[in-house]
Amino acid sequence: MEFQPEDWTALAISLKVAVVAVIFSLPVGIAVSWLLARKEFPGKTLLNGLVHLPLILPPVVTGYLLLIAFGRKGFLGAFLDNAFGLVFSFRWTGAALAAAVMGFPLMVRAIRLSIEAVDQRLEDAAATLGASRLSIFFTVTLPLALPGIVTGAILAFAKAIGEFGATITFVSAIPGETETLASAIYAYTQVPGGDAGAARLTLLAILISFAALIASEALARRTAKRIGSAA
Repeated sequence: MEFQPEDWTALAISLKVAVVAVIFSLPVGIAVSWLLARKEFPGKTLLNGLVHLPLILPPVVTGYLLLIAFGRKGFLGAFLDNAFGLVFSFRWTGAALAAAVMGFPLMVRAIRLSIEAVDQRLEDAAATLGASRLSIFFTVTLPLALPGIVTGAILAFAKAIGEFGATITFVSAIPGETETLASAIYAYTQVPGGDAGAARLTLLAILISFAALIASEALARRTAKRIGSAA
């Protein structure tokens, strides 16, 4: 089974898209997870629904909404283009945005559950000792929730690697620019004799996703063990 140069290009784009998607969505995911886990406020149910909406919407719908909002003529896309020269539609940056949106619910769910599992009495004890809310978050809540954060980040990474519907709707599948593993597999299935290429990339995608899931479990357990031994 010999991989072609374009296969490695699609893999490189997928990895770049997934890494950027996780890096930029993780701080937002942690903040939203903390809000949902620790605070009661008007609109909390609405926020929770919006966070998880990409899980139930057809990915093509999510991609179309991103195109409306972040396309060159979209209300956000036009502003970002004119103000910062940042273009998402039909660019790899748009693929990263689509991947971040699709993986965000998985990330938030894992992190939220981890924050909810943190004993609030520890946070209250830190508060009685004079620690500020920000200090409590960074020195108590965040370290104890680290296994969930690691799990959420890796699950979002795995989701980004396999994302197809929203990505191809928003940024198409431009070879060397936005053609990821998933879109390259689809392209192979549309041409005669492309079965071998599709099989190669399918195996590669399975291996990467499986490795990410194993890494998520191993890192979460190792982090939890370190926290337990330090407690």
